[in-house]
Amino acid sequence: MATTRTATTPDGYELWAQESGDPGGSPVLLVMGAASSSAVWPPPLVERLGRRHRVLVWDHRDTGRSGTSAGREPYALTDLAADAVVVLDAFGVPAAHVVGMSMGGLLTQLLLLDHPERLLSATLFCTGPLPGADVGDLGDEPAPTPSAALLALWAQLGDDRDESAEMGFRLRHWQLLNGAGTPFDEAEFRALEERVVTHGGRLDAASATAHARATTEGLARGAELRGVTTPVLVVEAPEDPAYPPPSARLLEAAVGTAATTRRVVVPGMGHALPLAVLGPLLDAVEAHLDAGDHARA
Repeated sequence: MATTRTATTPDGYELWAQESGDPGGSPVLLVMGAASSSAVWPPPLVERLGRRHRVLVWDHRDTGRSGTSAGREPYALTDLAADAVVVLDAFGVPAAHVVGMSMGGLLTQLLLLDHPERLLSATLFCTGPLPGADVGDLGDEPAPTPSAALLALWAQLGDDRDESAEMGFRLRHWQLLNGAGTPFDEAEFRALEERVVTHGGRLDAASATAHARATTEGLARGAELRGVTTPVLVVEAPEDPAYPPPSARLLEAAVGTAATTRRVVVPGMGHALPLAVLGPLLDAVEAHLDAGDHARA
């Protein structure tokens, strides 16, 4: 049975959060990407992790059922990382396995640096290292950038559209994010967006740009990743148009040492979580969580 709570940040944002799964299992905190509520996590992913783990999710500020920044001073992206600790505290969780996707992967890296005692392990996918990372010889390669098609679509994120046009725009966005490695199932992603709307109660473009307006000071800490000792799994999504190769290899090179960091590839995976990739993705994630739990047993 799922339990819902409201956690309040030091600067007064109310965060909607929920726990589900096995209350006796080791905790897993799922950190979603930019402009995305917890409803973007596929229910089969949450349910499978919940068979043996206590799973925590929450809505970032300006998403889902959490508070909005309308009429308030801008916050920093680093504040979103601090919000993760607020959620853990709200559920009385001293430490958790943290799984971060996209922007959630960047936030998880900040947690590794600022709150290592709160992480049992970290899993990072569809993301790259924080700015300023030491990536060794890989630094000679051209820095990966999002695809031109994706950048062109992002330029339209905040445009005014009616609900029908907004849904069409979101489906085009997901088609690009999905990449060419797996077939794009429009019905699956339409159901995802309908789930997001049902959860958050709105279908508009305003929330899509809120995190883009957040300030970025305090993010250029990539060089500090070399000192991470928490076990880290980097999942490479070879068809990711937002963080294309070699983003995962750069992240692997930046974080800790070979003793603490490993990388696995999920063939065909893009910057999305369709059913087609959930099996191999979860196989890799669960093996990482099990290794961490066994090491502490």
